[in-house]
Amino acid sequence: MSWRVKKASKRLGGPWSRRAIPPVAGAVVGAGVFVLYLLTLAPGVMHYQRPEVLDSAMLQVHAATLSITHPTGYPTWTMLTHLLTYLPPGNEAYMTNLASAIHGALAVAFVYAAAYALTRNVVASGVGALAFGLGQALWSQSNLAEIYALNALFEALMIFTLLLWRARRERPDGGSGDRYLLVACLLLGLAMTNHMTSGLLLPAGALFVFLVDRSRFTDLGLVLRGAGLFLVGLLPYAYLPIRSSMNPDSMEFDPSSPGRFFQLVSGSSLNGNLIGLRPSDLVGKLGDYAGYLVNNLNWALLALAAVGLVSLLRRDRAAAAFTGFLFAGWLIHALAYNILDVYIYFIPTYMVLSLWAATGAATILGAVWSLASPHSGYSRKLVGASYAVVAGAFVLFSVAGVQQKYEGVDRSDSDQGRRTIEAVADNVETGATVIQHRSPLWYMVLVEKRRRDLTLLDPYYPTIGPGHYDTVWPGDLTPEQAQRRYATHNDDFGVETARRAAEKGPVYILDSGLVSGQAFQEAGFDVIHVEGGILYELVPRESQPG
Repeated sequence: MSWRVKKASKRLGGPWSRRAIPPVAGAVVGAGVFVLYLLTLAPGVMHYQRPEVLDSAMLQVHAATLSITHPTGYPTWTMLTHLLTYLPPGNEAYMTNLASAIHGALAVAFVYAAAYALTRNVVASGVGALAFGLGQALWSQSNLAEIYALNALFEALMIFTLLLWRARRERPDGGSGDRYLLVACLLLGLAMTNHMTSGLLLPAGALFVFLVDRSRFTDLGLVLRGAGLFLVGLLPYAYLPIRSSMNPDSMEFDPSSPGRFFQLVSGSSLNGNLIGLRPSDLVGKLGDYAGYLVNNLNWALLALAAVGLVSLLRRDRAAAAFTGFLFAGWLIHALAYNILDVYIYFIPTYMVLSLWAATGAATILGAVWSLASPHSGYSRKLVGASYAVVAGAFVLFSVAGVQQKYEGVDRSDSDQGRRTIEAVADNVETGATVIQHRSPLWYMVLVEKRRRDLTLLDPYYPTIGPGHYDTVWPGDLTPEQAQRRYATHNDDFGVETARRAAEKGPVYILDSGLVSGQAFQEAGFDVIHVEGGILYELVPRESQPG
């Protein structure tokens, strides 16, 4: 079967399988996408915005200061991104955004590599890579500080490495490709320290290896070395308890005990978002997914993906089972979650569909090229021209709508984070309390070290632990101490927090989409606009003159 797969790949390759062309083409595709990510890159500190930008402002702080993020910890992303902040131009916020552009572009390059490993066709591989890289979901996560572009990179790299293992073990000279299998084990551990959804690659990869060469599971030495490298890949998790013992300025979760460490890395505190799949909800959720899907892959690309899946089922059942398992698992996991930014969880499914689209394009191009057979009666020039036309159409499919997507994800003029910082720095009284939610004010006090006289409180959902509490500045308290001192219950609008803070001094609030002026007015506050629709002062009525 393995030789049939290899011969099928050669047939799909057509005229574009010469040795020097594929890596250059892959680099060009990755670089082109990287330029687009740079052109739309957020220029600096981020802000909180529902549902598109929930965590970026806090992630910038954690990467810049080597702190502890919200579950599931993301230690690999934190450390890799922190290293990038030392490079010029020295703007930590910009560099954390740039890290995502780098990760996203590399993910696209490795999707190209994985597609080429499946098809041996440069044009088809480029079509699949562009389809993935220009999808709105990945693009939107590749121009701001987030962990999902790195997650896509690890997943694409894992898929490519396993496909490369199969190709190398099938060499005519009999050379062993098991070293690629061991690299895949290491990558799997690293991937899981960035995002737990990568864990699906373990059963899917095992299924692929079993279908290709089940004897690998009976090689005890290979199994032990693979398990050891997988554990080595998990070592970044050690960052969490080690760094927490150093009392970093910002710690959204304290992993200092074994129980709390497991709670952090497993994301068990977020299980309330995992609602499961009931048959009555499935149709509606699939409808939502279909809406997201066409914003990332147009109908022509989806048609190519359908052709590609059928082609894999006929020619390469191991790859069909591998990618099909991944698609189904990632889709079911995402559908079972009830979160504001669930569309981001669909990104891995778009990766699989892009690989199928590449396979579909290669299948059709291979069929066109087969017409150049001496027995077909068609001239080579006519077939070559037809091949070029079809290949050009497929490339157009992959870039269709790019201008509209560009406009939809462009963050190059995003300055609300900076405007928020300056509004607070210039207008808030000394020693005041500012009520906010996951705002750029953390960047102001922890990275820029400005206005450290302020108290920052966050009473809003989502919370970690009991009560309404996220994190608090000054940072000389552990999360548990801050919980006892500042936590409030049933305080969705922050009214109780404002009442407590008003007993000590002036109180301000940022409007991040969670503020209800009417709720504060009914509670006895006047809501006074201070700056730019961003900053408001909460003044208790009894404290006003007269």
